[in-house]
Amino acid sequence: MDQSPTVKIVVHPSIAEISPGDWDACANPIADRFNPFVSHAFLHILEEAGCVGRAAGWIPQHLVLTGSEGTVDGVMPCYVKTNSRGEYVFDYAFADAYQRAGGAYYPKLQCAVPFTPVPGPRVMVRPGPDAEDNERILTRAAMQLAQRLELSSLHITFLEADAWKRLGDAGLLQRTDQQFHFANDGYETFDDFLACLASRKRKAIRKERATALESGITIEHLSGGDISEAHWDAFYAFYTDTGDRKWGNPYLNRRFFSLLGERLGDHCLLVMAKRNDRYIAGALNLIGGDCLYGRYWGTIEHHPFLHFEVCYYQAIEYAITHSLKRVEAGAQGDHKLARGYLPTTTYSLHWFADPGLSAAVERYLISERREVAKIGTALSKYAPFKKTACEDEPH
Repeated sequence: MDQSPTVKIVVHPSIAEISPGDWDACANPIADRFNPFVSHAFLHILEEAGCVGRAAGWIPQHLVLTGSEGTVDGVMPCYVKTNSRGEYVFDYAFADAYQRAGGAYYPKLQCAVPFTPVPGPRVMVRPGPDAEDNERILTRAAMQLAQRLELSSLHITFLEADAWKRLGDAGLLQRTDQQFHFANDGYETFDDFLACLASRKRKAIRKERATALESGITIEHLSGGDISEAHWDAFYAFYTDTGDRKWGNPYLNRRFFSLLGERLGDHCLLVMAKRNDRYIAGALNLIGGDCLYGRYWGTIEHHPFLHFEVCYYQAIEYAITHSLKRVEAGAQGDHKLARGYLPTTTYSLHWFADPGLSAAVERYLISERREVAKIGTALSKYAPFKKTACEDEPH
């Protein structure tokens, strides 16, 4: 796919065909903002483990932009999708409406990290004076690829706010949603964080933490070489139990976790709960340059508030101890609000080949964006932080 005499774009059916160094120079050019999910290693693990591919409905079609000097100046993780599973930006209503009108919504083109509702770069370009031009060239190439393959649409999900604004101005339809993130406001200890909460909320969190561990449960943090295959076995049992109850067949297989520990182990944080010398629950986080990303949780025993302790409070404590700027706790869950995680807008872009479908979706998205903003503002009023100096006085 040639865009100009000086720029060449090639579509790759496997990320293994692309140099890790070239990919990561575009995906993660700034070390202290490293996002593990867009790294070559993470996306390669998904492919090598067989979690993505034709059977899963995620068929890789990665774009690589090469500049006039022969250097890779941009990359875009793309997949032909034959369903809408594992995306977390829900478009089932669009698909149903289009198919009722006689159109074929699937297959479509998705620019995303499979099964991962984590914001980050999506149209990824090497820093430099041509960065924004290359971003637009790559995006146009993705639209051309969708047309060439006779796909219904292009969806770029969970991208960063600045790119969402730039590419929205270039004509893609803009969509918003909401997650809950913890912001580390320079806290030195967990107690510093608690001191910023209203008295009632602070007492509730202390009570939840004590209750979660009162059955003799202990917590372990494991990372890097400390994570053994036995740990992955235990965690996989937790993960599949949650997956079976929530959405049927889990998206990730056992081999994925072994490869993750082997290749990105230093970026893994397993928070494991143990009782009577047996692991009973755990949460997997990935460690970024300035962020802790909460991903998966599971348990084989029910204990009150253990989920909150393992997933949320331990993550906050780790982020504070390691001077990380925030914790992103994944999709959905307004129960996170009372635990210090605040409403945060997420962003996606959409393009439809059919002008009629595009116009209908655009009308819907205008009202949806207003509603998302309205809900975020309303929820923020219920944040647990002190609102006045006297709020913390005993009553």
